[in-house]
Formats: sequence, structure tokens, C-alpha cells
Amino acid sequence: MSEAASETIPGVRFGTVERHADERGAFRELWRASTVGWIEASDAGAAEGTTSGFVQANLSTSSPGVLRGLHLHRHQLDRWVIASGRAFIALVDTRPMLDGGEAPRVETRVLDADGWVQIPAGVAHGFLALEAVELVYLVTTEYDGTDERGFAWDDPLAAVPWPLPVPTSDGRPILSDRDRSNPSLAELVARLRAGD
Repeated sequence: MSEAASETIPGVRFGTVERHADERGAFRELWRASTVGWIEASDAGAAEGTTSGFVQANLSTSSPGVLRGLHLHRHQLDRWVIASGRAFIALVDTRPMLDGGEAPRVETRVLDADGWVQIPAGVAHGFLALEAVELVYLVTTEYDGTDERGFAWDDPLAAVPWPLPVPTSDGRPILSDRDRSNPSLAELVARLRAGD
């Protein structure tokens, strides 16, 4: 399993998992506590002095042209592994804005099958399926909806350089109702600063 820290966003790590394949198929070890190590409480949005670990794993499938995001968790670290396909990953670090700064840090990259990214709390995340994608993701909190936030995928303040047009018949991304109605990044930051 190879790994590298982001040079743009503190706490973000990227890497690839090793694939062991033969004529029968393939095996991939997606995560192992002894090699990944402990998760920093601050990266998981947890109280200092506590420990954090993965408590839930999910599998998401997306057709080409589906855009999911931009989603934000204040108390959860995500580890995404691309099981199959290819996705354009967008990360928007809102932490500087919450601390009084005016602009987020943004990082993008394409992840292929076996690529992974670890996303700390406070870093909004989303992806555009460039082809059919299976995404496995491990999280440090069980889902109950209370930590779900988001902002518009095409917000000009974040200025994510999405590769448009996307691979759909009309060249536009396929969005969920929720992602279509997300507020601007400035509105979300104002809500978070107000304690929402």
C-alpha cells in the first residue's frame, strides 16, 4: 500500500492499494489498522485526547456523469477507495474560512481503481464519475444525518475545475435533489460559524 500526504490540504493523504491478481480474479486489502495507524482526533473532528477509528463501511456505485458533492462533515473522517472505474475527486478545505480566512484550499485529482484518499473533518469532498465507479468508503462515525452539510458543486468561491462537459447526453452532471439545492459556500460557512 503506497501513501503520500497532500501538499495542499493538511491531513489529506492519497495512495494506492496493492492488487493481487491471477486467472481467478483479484484480492485487495483496503485497510488494515496496523499499517494505517491511529487516526488523529483532530482529523476526525473528535475531541482532543480521544481516539478515533473506522466504525462503518459503505459501497457507492455511480454511473458516468454522476457528480456527488460537495459534502462536508465536521465530526467525521472519510477514507475512500476506488474499487473500480475512474473518478475526478475534488477536495475543498473549509477550515481556513471557519477560522476567519476568506478563501478555501482546493485540491483535485483523478483516482483510478485501487486509488484512495483519506479526508479529514472540515474538508468538503465530492467526485465526478468519469466512467462507472464503485467507491468503498470507511468513516469514523455511524451515519445518522446530523453531521451532513454541503454546498453547491459549482460554487465560484471554491472554483473547482470540474472536467466539463461530463460524459452524459447533455454534457451536464447528474445530481441528487439535495446536491442541486445546496447553498453557496459562503452561506454554509456563515451557518457553521453561527453554530448550525
